[in-house]
Parts: sequence; C-alpha cells; structure tokens
Amino acid sequence: MLRATLKSLLARKLRLVLSGLAVVLGVMFVSGAFVVTDTLSRSFDALFASAYATTDVGVTAKPKVEVSEFEGEQVVTPLPANAVQRVRAVPGVRTATGLVEADGARVIGSDGKVVTSMGPPRLGIAWTGADDLVELRAGRGPVAADEFVVNATVAEAAGITVGDRVGVLTLAPKKQFTLVGIYGYSGNRDSIGGVQEVAFTEPVAQQLMLGETGVYSSIRVTAAPGVTREELRDRIATALGPGYVTKTGDQLAADNAAGLQEGLGFFTNILLGFAGVALFVGIFLILNTFSIIVAQRTRELALMRALGGSRRQVIGSVLVEAVVIGLIASVLGLAAGVGVGALLAYLFSSFAGGMELGTVGVPLAAVVSSFVVGVLVTVVAAVLPALRASRIAPVAAMQDVATPDRPLTRISVAGGVVTAAGATGLGLGLFADLGDATLWTILGGVLVSFVGVALLTPLISRPVVSGIGRLFSWSLPGRLGRLNSGRNPRRTAITAAALMVGIALVTGVTVVMDSAKSSLKAEAATILKAEVIISGDQNGPRPPSYDPAVLRGAATIPGVRSVAGLWNDQVVIDGEKHYVNATDDLAALKDAFGDAAGAVPATLRDDQLVVSVPEAAAYGWQVGTKVTIQPSRGDPRAYTIAATYPEDSLPGDYLLPVAAARDFGITQPTMGFLRLADGVPVGQVLPRVKALLADSPEVSAQDAQAFVDQQAATFDTLITMIQILLALAILIAVLGVVNTLALSVLERTRELGLLRAVGLGRAQTMRMVTVEAVVISVFGALLGVVVGAGMGTAVTRALKSDGITELVLPWERMGTYLVLAALVGVIAAVLPAIRAARLNVLGAIAHD
Repeated sequence: MLRATLKSLLARKLRLVLSGLAVVLGVMFVSGAFVVTDTLSRSFDALFASAYATTDVGVTAKPKVEVSEFEGEQVVTPLPANAVQRVRAVPGVRTATGLVEADGARVIGSDGKVVTSMGPPRLGIAWTGADDLVELRAGRGPVAADEFVVNATVAEAAGITVGDRVGVLTLAPKKQFTLVGIYGYSGNRDSIGGVQEVAFTEPVAQQLMLGETGVYSSIRVTAAPGVTREELRDRIATALGPGYVTKTGDQLAADNAAGLQEGLGFFTNILLGFAGVALFVGIFLILNTFSIIVAQRTRELALMRALGGSRRQVIGSVLVEAVVIGLIASVLGLAAGVGVGALLAYLFSSFAGGMELGTVGVPLAAVVSSFVVGVLVTVVAAVLPALRASRIAPVAAMQDVATPDRPLTRISVAGGVVTAAGATGLGLGLFADLGDATLWTILGGVLVSFVGVALLTPLISRPVVSGIGRLFSWSLPGRLGRLNSGRNPRRTAITAAALMVGIALVTGVTVVMDSAKSSLKAEAATILKAEVIISGDQNGPRPPSYDPAVLRGAATIPGVRSVAGLWNDQVVIDGEKHYVNATDDLAALKDAFGDAAGAVPATLRDDQLVVSVPEAAAYGWQVGTKVTIQPSRGDPRAYTIAATYPEDSLPGDYLLPVAAARDFGITQPTMGFLRLADGVPVGQVLPRVKALLADSPEVSAQDAQAFVDQQAATFDTLITMIQILLALAILIAVLGVVNTLALSVLERTRELGLLRAVGLGRAQTMRMVTVEAVVISVFGALLGVVVGAGMGTAVTRALKSDGITELVLPWERMGTYLVLAALVGVIAAVLPAIRAARLNVLGAIAHD
C-alpha cells in the first residue's frame, strides 16, 4: 500500500506541486521570522560587544525615570565631575574617563533639512580623541567652542565636508558650528550600528547635551593588569555607594542588546501572526486540493478496497501523501524562509544606516517550527478527505461516477453552531472585561467565526454564484462557466473561503481605521479651535521641538489673538509613569481648545497643576490634593491640584506650568497653538509664522485642517502596512483558485473533450474556464467584504467609549476589492484555460 501510494504521488507531479505551494509560502513566513530575528539579534550582540570593547567597567547615575525601548527615550542623569576623581582613586583602576553622550544632536544638512534616523540614536558627544576604536579620517578634533566633528555616516547623509558651517539642534535651539573633522571606526566602518555621532568640545557638549557644564553622562573605566572586570566593578560600586549604576563592559553590551531584543520579539510576533493567517488560508487550499484528489482517485481507491485494502490503509494512503507533501514543502519553505529572513535583515540594516550584519543564522526554532507547522497543517487539512476516501465502497470501482454529492444539512448546521460560538467569543472579547485574556478571546472569536462562515459558505454558494454568473451568461462559454462554478458547492465554497479570509481581514481593519480617522477629524473639528498649529512629524523616540522664541515672535504678529506653547515629558507619579504637558499660557491654551475646560484658572503658579477628571477620579484626587512628580531631570517636586477639567477639553491628562519644563527631558516646546482675531484670514498670518520657524526645520506651521489631515494620515499608513502583510494570505488564496481550476480541468478531461467534439472552440473553452475563475473569485471577495464589514462594524461599536464614535464603511475600497477579485480570477485562469484549450479531443474523450 505504501509503495502504491508513493508511486501514485510521483505519477502526479503537478498535483504534488500545487498541493505543497501554500505550505511552502506559509512556512517561508514562519521560518523567515525566526531567521531575521536571530540574524539581527546576533548582529546587535556583535555591535554592542564592539562598542564596549574598550570598556572594562561603566558607571552611570540612576535615571530619574527609567524608560524602555518601547516607552520612549531614556534621559541621562548627569554625573558630577568629582565622581570621576572618586573612581580614579579606586585601587585597580588604570584609567577613568568622563564621557558626555546623549541622544538628540540633529544635524541640518546642506539641503536645509534635518538628517533623520530610522531607529539608531543621533548622539551628541564630547570629543575625546582618536583611540583603538575611533579613527580620524579628515581634518582635526574640535578646539574652539564653535567647532565640531562628525562620523562619516553623518557627513555623507548631511552632504557636508570639512570647513562647512553647519547648523545643529540640541537641547538648545539651532546653533552654527564649523566642521573641522570627519572620523570613522576600526574595521573601516563609517558608524557603529548606524548611529549618528556629533562631537563637540567637552564644555559645549556638556551644556548642549546635558544642560550644564562640569558634568558627565557616564564614566568609562579600564582595569589595571591583574584585576578582573568583576572585581573592579564591585570595588567601584562600594566606593561610590547608592545612586550609581556600575556594570562591566560585558553587562553593558548585554543590557543594550537585551533592550533591542524586546523590540525584535515584538517584530517576530507580528510576522508570526501574519504567517498564522497565511497558514490558516493555506488549510483551505490543501483541504480543497485533497478533496479534489480523492474525487479523482475514487476508482483507484475503490480498486484498492476491492483487492483487500482496509479503510485504515486507505486513510493511511491519503495521510502518507499529506506527510510527504508536508515534508517536501517544509524543506522548500525553510530554504525560502532563510532567503526572506536574510533579505529582511539586509533591508533593516539599510534603513538603520548601514548597520553591519552578522552571518545569516538558522536557529533551531526555525527548523523545528518549519517541519512541525508544515507537516501538521498539511496532515490536518488532509484528515477529512482521508476519512471521506475510506468510506468509498469497493463497488464504486465499477462505476464511472463515485458517490453523489451529499446533502448540505449537516455541514450547514455545524456552520451555524461554529459561527455562533465565534460570534460569542468575539462579543465577550469586545464587550466583557476579561483582563489579559481579552486579546486572545478576540483572536479566537475571529478565527472560529471564519471557520463557521466557511462551513456555511456551501449553503449560499449555489444561489450567489448563480447570480454572479448571470452577468456573464450572455454567451455560451459564459453560461457553461456559470454552471461549472455552481456544480460543486463544497469545492467552490472552500476555494472562495480562502480568498474570503484575507479580504475580510483587510476590509475589517479598513473599517476600523477609517472610522477612527473620521472620529478623530470630527472630534478635532469640535474641540480644536486654534487656526494655526505648530508641530512636526515624530519619526523616532524624540518628538520634534522648536525655539520658544517663536512663541514670543508669533504673539507680536498682527491679527494673532493668543499663543500657547506645549512642552511634554514622561514622569513618575506615585510610582507609575505618565506623560505630562506644560504650557506657558493656560488661558491661551483654553482658548485654543474652545474654552471647554470649565473652571480651569487662566494661570498656574509654579507649584500648581490641573488634572483631567478621569485621571483624578482614578487616583481619588480632589482640588487641593498635593501630587509629587519626578521629572526626567532634577528632583521630585510637589504640586497642588488647582482644578480638574473634562476629558479631551485640554491636551493630555496633566498640565503643569512652564517652569516645570526646565527639568523635562526636552526643554523646548514641541507644539504651539495660535488663535486669530475675528475676521483675520489664516493666509495673512501663516507665512509670517513659517518665517519664524526658519531655524527650526523639524517643525512647521499649518492651518487646523492640514494639521488634522496630517494626524489622520497615520491610519492610512497602518492600513497600507497591513495590506502588504496580508498580501501573502491573499496570494495563497489566488493560488487556491489556480489549483482548483487546474485540478478541475484534469478531472473534467473527458467532459472537455466531448464539448470540443461537439463544436466548442479553443477560445470558447478558455473563456468558459475564465468565467468560472472570475465567478469564484468575485464570490470569495464578496464574502470577504461582507464578513469584514460586519466584523469591522462590531469592533468599531465596541470602541465607542474609547473615542471611535463614527462608523465609516469604505465603499470605494470595497468596490475596488471586488474589481481586483475579478482581475485575479482572469489571471488565475490563464494556465488552466490554456491547458484546457490544448487538450487533444480524441485523447480527452478516451481519457479514463
């Protein structure tokens, strides 16, 4: 039986390829996720090991507010200069060098724009000279206060050379410096991990990057001969006491790498999630393939039964075929995943500024998951067809047709039950408070709902497919194609269901995102009354900022009624991290938001703050309550709640006086709001505000509508990203259409031969197959649009309390999906249609 199965498998190579292609693509995504993560992980390990190669022990001050990679930018707590002297006095210390190093030095390039970064920090440092790691390639080190040097990555990105006058943004507004040198690193590297470095003289670096002179961000220590890193670390920690963090170079490298591992883990989970969707769609394809295969092998399997084969052997025959296909597909998918993982790692390194990649790694998890997933998915999809094959009676071997189609009653009842269960799970996840189980309940509800709808699809396929097919029934090939697409409801339903899943997810996400975007615009139109807004696009952990002098200048422009600036920071309140805002003019800010803040005072004393009503209620605070806030810099400070305000009537949940911004991580404003006098057109004021921002190229001034559109554009970006990631699932669904048609053409060889014999031409045959493909594709897309719109509507309604109050159904995009589905059907039909048209008429009639 085993030999017969393997020979049957090898005799039908096309079937083998079509069956395994979906698994190959799904496994490729799974293994690729692990490969790219492992490659980048080892690259980061090597990167930080190189960066700390010359550091035996590092000393820093404990941060005022600890921030992870996901939460934003860690603000450096300065070390006093005497800390360096105390470390040098520790026995076993060979050298102790005070370093100045902080993120936030942004170079303005020759084009007048800030050199951006896609992840790596933009460090401002104090020049300490060339050493074993740093190599001066051109010019010299900075000596005067208005001189600086940059690494080669910055010089190339900014388009600057030695001798140029260059603007740099730091904690201070734009300042001009003369570029006196360009440096690189050992190994002919232009940067370490794509990091942009700008080096000033020590006093200038201290003032611009740390906010004061005579302080350092860290101390780099080397050990005397015979003293281990661990011994020296412990000695320094004892000498300095609490308030300092002392670690070996190995620990620093590991800690920095671990911070990025968290981000990589999140990235991996996203890829695995979409791989899961692709494999879920692949199950439909494989299930349909094996169903067709079993139908085609009815006589073969029945003959096996007639010759003494048991039901168990027939089931084993189909499952062996599934295992073989799964193994082959897993090997190919793993190989493809290695290539995709390497490509993704290369793209990541390119976007990160040319980070040096380690060798491409294939972790054990990638290998194990590839084979487990590939074989398991294939075998699971083949179980039902295998059971169906075992029920074939031996007498069927004497018949031209096997068993007739079974009634749809049982599968429809099962579909109704499963759909109800999925809807219940989705409802619980959206409306009930399930804590940490909420996300998994929603995902489970979505998955089960898809399965339920797929089971119900055969019930509705015949009438819906017939209705869609009537659009093409104006010709004989169109009528034949319509009849063919509806002759086997189960097969049509499974093929369409695969396409339904991908389109339903895209449609559902689009409904939610478009609704959120519309809600944001509606809320902004209601709340935001400022006619001109100063802001910038944040493309990193540090929000764009501008010179506070712009606010003073804007207030003097004729026609401007009021101006309010906004500063923000991450602070600790009662042991929890929160984002807070500060403003220089609370009355103007209230005016900019329509004065909906109620009893909020026009001004705040330096020891007062105002809090939103929900936040005050959550902590049991009242007007007069004292709240202690630890900012990113400086010491904790107590503030008295002067008033509370309704949610969303002012930006954020906490508003502090502008004096508090002196201890913020970013001491410059990040946003600004201008109200104009009645009757003053925006076009009269806006150009003058833009002129004030000439030295603040990270931000711009725009009218309220442009600002809201800019914020809402984020949703379009998310939709595009999700569409790209779900494209693989949709591609697998398209392969399902190709697969079904190709196997269907093989199954109907004699029928096609008879049609050709009675006068159906080659072109007509191709049109008949194309109509069949288009009808199935449009049916699947129509299902996807309806199911996706329903799920998107449910999620949107569930998020009403979170501010998504508008429901938007993207009719234009849904119509586009249907048109694209028809195009997909035409493309999917090309190869099967050509194969059908090329059949030898006499050979096809004689086909058994």
